[in-house]
Amino acid sequence: MKILILCSKNSGRIAPFITDQVEALQKAGVVCDYFTVEGKGVKGYLRNYTPMMRKIREFQPDIIHAHYGLSGLLANLQRKVPVVTTYHGSDINNPKVRQISKVAMKLSAWNIFVSKKNIKLARVKKKFSLIPCGVDTNIFRPMDRKAERKKLGFSESDNIVLFAGAFDNPVKNPELATEAVSKISVARMIELKGYNRKQVAGLMNAVDVCLMTSHTEGSPQFIKEAMACNCPIVSVDVGDVKEVIDGVEGCYIVERNAEDIAEKLKLVFEKNKRTNGREKLIKMGLDSESVAQKIIEIYKNVLS
Repeated sequence: MKILILCSKNSGRIAPFITDQVEALQKAGVVCDYFTVEGKGVKGYLRNYTPMMRKIREFQPDIIHAHYGLSGLLANLQRKVPVVTTYHGSDINNPKVRQISKVAMKLSAWNIFVSKKNIKLARVKKKFSLIPCGVDTNIFRPMDRKAERKKLGFSESDNIVLFAGAFDNPVKNPELATEAVSKISVARMIELKGYNRKQVAGLMNAVDVCLMTSHTEGSPQFIKEAMACNCPIVSVDVGDVKEVIDGVEGCYIVERNAEDIAEKLKLVFEKNKRTNGREKLIKMGLDSESVAQKIIEIYKNVLS
């Protein structure tokens, strides 16, 4: 089975949750290749039509798997190769982009959504599955916490909060996180920016808690990766976070106000205990291998 992965490379790289998924598919025996889009907006994507068709002729895929609605629209401009499109959140949460995604939904042979909230917003009735992106549990795993803290220069008494993104990303709502952490004199927060995958896994083992205050999300990898490392989590009710962390002791859903967030962060610091998030994550089938098998079943059904 040959799958052409169609996705954006506008940030200078392919999103890690896409490459992780492709690696898991390849390990399961699927032959994959990439066609990456460079160009923003509908016009920017449409300029990739001719090179996309050239790639299709060269690679001769059985299926094109597009990631995000705009990629799905581009992939469906040809009608010979069936298209599976995954919607990751921003292409559904943004009302303007959602209209483009809806066109891709109608044209695609199958649609994959990463959260129930996105399915509800899209009002999709057929040709769809709910499959959040999986986590590479070989990279994101519990490690020796003392050793990881020492590597990063954290002392035993430091209360470190890992924020779910860069401080200059407005979607992540860093202002709310900063206000909350400022209410705790013994805590400091670091941004998730400029680290590779292995470094992020080390960070999640070293910090005391992972914090998410985003305005919108789909099925955030940050939360699932923290769970795979058994790191405590404090998050607003966004995307599928509430469902994913449900029942995991040491993980909290909070109101969108600094006082509640600060209160839950203090609870985590006081307990000073890791979670059983990894056990829950694997039980839910959110490891990369399990997700790859679900996607392969979709490919087989589309081809049959």
